[in-house]
Amino acid sequence: MNVKKFTAPTSREALRKVRESLGPDAVILSNRQADGGVEILALANDDAASLAMPAPHSPMAEPAPSLDLGTAVSQGGADQRHEPRLEQRMEPRFGSHTPTPTPAPAALPAQPVRRVVASASSFASVTKAAAAAPAPAQVQAKAALDVDQIAAMVSAAVASAKQNAAAEMQGMMSEIRAMRGMMETQLAEISWGTTQAREPQKAAVLREMLAAGFSASLARYLIEKLPANRDAADSLRWIKNVLTRNLQTMANEDALIEQGGVFALVGPTGVGKTTSTAKLAARCVMRHGPDKLALITTDAYRIGAHEQLRIYGKILGVMVHSVKDEADLRIALKELKNKHTVLIDTVGVSQRDQMVTEQVSMLQGAGSDVKRLLCLNATATQETLNEVVRAYQGSGLAGCIMTKLDEAAAIGNVLDVVIRQKLNLFYVSNGQRVPEDLHLADPAYLIDRAFKLKRDVVNTQYLDAELPLLMSNGQHEQAMREVHLG
Repeated sequence: MNVKKFTAPTSREALRKVRESLGPDAVILSNRQADGGVEILALANDDAASLAMPAPHSPMAEPAPSLDLGTAVSQGGADQRHEPRLEQRMEPRFGSHTPTPTPAPAALPAQPVRRVVASASSFASVTKAAAAAPAPAQVQAKAALDVDQIAAMVSAAVASAKQNAAAEMQGMMSEIRAMRGMMETQLAEISWGTTQAREPQKAAVLREMLAAGFSASLARYLIEKLPANRDAADSLRWIKNVLTRNLQTMANEDALIEQGGVFALVGPTGVGKTTSTAKLAARCVMRHGPDKLALITTDAYRIGAHEQLRIYGKILGVMVHSVKDEADLRIALKELKNKHTVLIDTVGVSQRDQMVTEQVSMLQGAGSDVKRLLCLNATATQETLNEVVRAYQGSGLAGCIMTKLDEAAAIGNVLDVVIRQKLNLFYVSNGQRVPEDLHLADPAYLIDRAFKLKRDVVNTQYLDAELPLLMSNGQHEQAMREVHLG
């Protein structure tokens, strides 16, 4: 082996020297900067080939043909224990006959026989490495598991991001609605303040409507639609006419008494359902006789409730039937199908009780066309009456009866609910007498009475500075759009 060193100022010149001295197939061993120039160690191609071939008669050139699984040599010069070589183990099997070797061709040099020697420790390490290597199926299963885990993590991250985004969006929308409400309130307050200064008659009409018990939303809607160039008296007459036209009533009692059918009086406790049932029963008896009428009560909760209606039935000469559930009601109506009119006195249930839904379902599933009449207490507040109507609405009410008109200090609240909820007002009750204190509803009379029965002026009089704030809170409702102005 002849390693040569070449130096030159540049790498190009040094490589040229290597090619000139060792030929184009020279092997470059190193290349570094030295003393301001370049130093290259190179070797001829023939010398490099001789390094790759093992020396003759060396252990690498002549390996043992047998597999040696001997144990480690003990310390202190102990003899090594070897297994018999492959030739010795094969001799007993093939006998002492040795085959004649075939002479090699003269042109080819004799190739030495290579022997492979392996120790027990190397064999054990190879075996352990093979056992430790995972099987392809295990690798594929692990890869599939990793992919599933990654997919699950990505799905969880996406779901969390969507949930956070939805929560942020909901919070932002709530803030936007709050800002919108504040802006609408302030703008309405400014607008009404300007209107109040420019048209003082509207403020006077507004005070009249609020004192009569009408809601701020209905009052605001009508005031905004009020024709221009009218004084306070003309404006109030226009308001009364609009309210009268929008109060739906039963023009003739024949629509109920002559037509007949099954009617159920419903409503909360203490609104006068039993007394109103007795008044209607008396009118039917006077028109068609006791044989054409039947009374049914479902009130099995109040003590003496059934006896109260039974006493009325005994006075009128009408049989009173008591039912407990939908099955009994279905049987009773089937037995009374030949009657001209059937009146059902239901148990009073609070509008916030779950039994209201059960009662409505029982009447609708009775197998007959049961028309429900809602009893509205004129002394209740407007918010309470709205809750009652929403609770008992169901699939639709046939009409309503205004009760305790004689006890109410103002009736604008109940008329407001009837107008906005588009209910058909059949009767008004103003006392306990049967059947005298039950009258057909007269829209003009009720509206005029509402403005005459104004509350105490000292308690309900609003200041001019309070009206803009009150009108800004009176937001429009969907029902206001159906109020006919004429």
